[in-house]
Amino acid sequence: MARVELIDTKEGLTPDQEDAFEEIAASRGHVVGPFRALLHRPELARRVSRLGALVRFESGLDGALLELAILTIARNDDAQFEWTAHLPLALKAGVREEAVAAVRDRTAPAGLVGDEVAVWRFVHEVLADKRIAEDTYRAALDLFGLDGVFALTAVAGYYGLLSAFMNAFEIEPAPGVDPLVV
Repeated sequence: MARVELIDTKEGLTPDQEDAFEEIAASRGHVVGPFRALLHRPELARRVSRLGALVRFESGLDGALLELAILTIARNDDAQFEWTAHLPLALKAGVREEAVAAVRDRTAPAGLVGDEVAVWRFVHEVLADKRIAEDTYRAALDLFGLDGVFALTAVAGYYGLLSAFMNAFEIEPAPGVDPLVV
């Protein structure tokens, strides 16, 4: 159960919260997950949402690799909501079932191939080691270019931020969705 009231509707919101709710809903189609808690701080919710729109929708990364990076972050942080929200998106984007299993079961990089290994290794090192080994950096740079390396770093930071909010406020997956085993 969430540690704060999760905001699902505009009913009873302050004008500032209502504006933020509308902006977030307009950019994503609805207000879900961490944004339901972040609306308690409407300006923070707006800014996090704007950054997310840039990172998620304008990263320039291949959709499957972006979703694999997000799943890697969700698993690293055991962010239940993020995992369950992005798993169907990852599969739809073309992330292989074997890659999902490797990340979920913490066996990666075993089970990953090609660019998947580079994405997983880069994101894993950013989050787990707080540093990126030179060979990992060079591999990502060779595969994705400098823009791609910036994009992967932004994805890791942004979804790490969301994971922190989801874990701090215990934002759980939707009812009826199988949770990530922690």
